[in-house]
Amino acid sequence: MTESDQYRDARLGRRTFVRGAAGVVGGAGLIGAVSAGTAAGAPAADPDDGRVPFHGAHQAGILTPQQRFGGFVAFDVLARDRTELAALLRKLTVRSRVLTAGVTPKDPDVAAVGGGPEDRLTITVGVGASLFDGRFGLAGARPPGLTRMPRFPGDRLEPAGCHGDLSVQVCAQHPDAVLHVVRDLARETTGLLRARWRVDGFVNPPRPEGSPRSFAGFKDGTAHPDTASAREMDRLVWVGPEGPGWARGGSYQVLRTIRLRAEAWDRVPPAEQERIFGRRKSTGAPLDGKKESDPLDYGRDPQGRVTPLDSHVRRANPRTPGSEDSVLLRRSYNVDQGLAPDGTLDVGLVFCCYQQDIARQFATVQKRLEGERFADFSTTTGGGYFLALPGVTDTSDWYGSALLDS
Repeated sequence: MTESDQYRDARLGRRTFVRGAAGVVGGAGLIGAVSAGTAAGAPAADPDDGRVPFHGAHQAGILTPQQRFGGFVAFDVLARDRTELAALLRKLTVRSRVLTAGVTPKDPDVAAVGGGPEDRLTITVGVGASLFDGRFGLAGARPPGLTRMPRFPGDRLEPAGCHGDLSVQVCAQHPDAVLHVVRDLARETTGLLRARWRVDGFVNPPRPEGSPRSFAGFKDGTAHPDTASAREMDRLVWVGPEGPGWARGGSYQVLRTIRLRAEAWDRVPPAEQERIFGRRKSTGAPLDGKKESDPLDYGRDPQGRVTPLDSHVRRANPRTPGSEDSVLLRRSYNVDQGLAPDGTLDVGLVFCCYQQDIARQFATVQKRLEGERFADFSTTTGGGYFLALPGVTDTSDWYGSALLDS
């Protein structure tokens, strides 16, 4: 069986699971797959066995080199008070620590997950603005930057697929590992969490080389911040002194489920697709370059005769003075959900990005993208804003401990 067959079978299994008694699981453009590196303070793969360490100043799954498969679940918290919320977060911590540590003969459930060095399993937990609505005495602790995701021009948001009190991102090298983790965490938190929405995706391997491709057919993730630079990550990704003390070391997560109008896009001639995107489809090179890695230099093309002013890459990052402050770290996955009710392909992207400040970064980029031509071929239907919590520092620590102690 090929890996694509495994993914399809896992996706069919997920649909059954969504509808079953377990009841677990009820953009800034169509761009995303980024090959993230490792920066100082971020959990990296263990050089001895490939596992990604669970403990650290920051959660794994943000700077961790991107795994082949990813799953995103947003939950409503059912805990009745602050004590039960703390118990929930402790349970999530304990189980995530066990699962990411890998297989142990004493725990057959972990063996079922896989979780060995070949999976590089990571679990990343975030909180949404609705967690601070007063149920748990946290209203005064909500960071000003953590808000409910608004509807942007062109969005067709479906309420059942938006927002949430908690987000859980699971990434691994195999799709069954992602699914088993979601099931495991649901079982361990029965009565304390209820899934609100869920989406799984995968990254296409680079062909023949360079960055992976999205379903639009273009290489994706060519330009991204230097994740090996601690200074850059402190400037662009991690919450610092500007945020509340409990959030420092965390990162704002934006999730957007985006559907590609594949049939309409496929009718556009390739040369015109390149002008809409601003890159060559075959190589990923800029329209005035030869290689994917060639720099984009709009100063030589102020009128947009080579790279149109409304092209995706130029709108997303115009490379003008000050635009470097809006750069964000993308960690997105392609999504294939078969056919839509109208018989068209239901494919697209779960766009995921991390940043220090949503207003300065994602929202600024999204505003620049208003009016881009590619918007005619993609529609955002769901997602939400979350704050990925700071890392769990050691065995005595747990998700959100500083928040509930604040």
